[in-house]
Amino acid sequence: MTQQDLKGKTALVTGAAKGIGRACCLRLAAAGANIAINYMTSEAAAQETLDMVEQLGVQAITVQADVSSAEQVTTMVDSITSALGSVDLLVNNAGIFDYVDHQATTYEQWQRTMDYNLNSAYLVTWAVKESMIQRKFGRIVNIASIAGLRARPNSIAYAVSKAGMIALTKSLAEAIAAENIRVNAIAPGLIETDIIRDVDEAAKQKLIDATPMLRLGQPSEIADVTHFLLSEQSSFMTGQTIVASGGRVLLP
Repeated sequence: MTQQDLKGKTALVTGAAKGIGRACCLRLAAAGANIAINYMTSEAAAQETLDMVEQLGVQAITVQADVSSAEQVTTMVDSITSALGSVDLLVNNAGIFDYVDHQATTYEQWQRTMDYNLNSAYLVTWAVKESMIQRKFGRIVNIASIAGLRARPNSIAYAVSKAGMIALTKSLAEAIAAENIRVNAIAPGLIETDIIRDVDEAAKQKLIDATPMLRLGQPSEIADVTHFLLSEQSSFMTGQTIVASGGRVLLP
């Protein structure tokens, strides 16, 4: 595969202003894809991502939308289609994380987590998959977490939402495989992003110590796996979850 193996494709990355989302935008742009950069509130950071992507010589736009809102998702996809064409490549990355024990896991906290982490993936995927089916082409990557594979007593809602993302990946992959649409997931371990900024330093160090590679992962490392799954390098893979955790979680 050449470096420009995604040239001419349109990629939508949700939650793309910073962190893993930004890294995915840059990696896919380097591979030639035109990029739709979704963000909800981080307008300045999204603009920084746009500037960085455009320096790689591809077309790109920012699209503000709360991806837990069906109405806003519809408007977002319409805007992308008008500006860049139909979405070929989708990265469902948007999400939130709360480090709270079971007593702080209220229904409101639970519902908010499901809306942003799992329902958003449904809404965005369903907004683009019919066009993918019509064109007989689509590649989808869901950013899950090792929290969806192991017990997480201090992030119960988050863990359940990510387990749901993995289940969505498996079931949808089988449902639409015959349409030349592949759906895979990535389960990152602890990655150096803003999402872990509220985790206590002692707890964070404990997690690093439990990682055989003894370090945090970098957003660019997840972006590299995302590119692999969206490219034809993974042409015989669908319904899979790739763990990228520095050895902290081993499958099967």
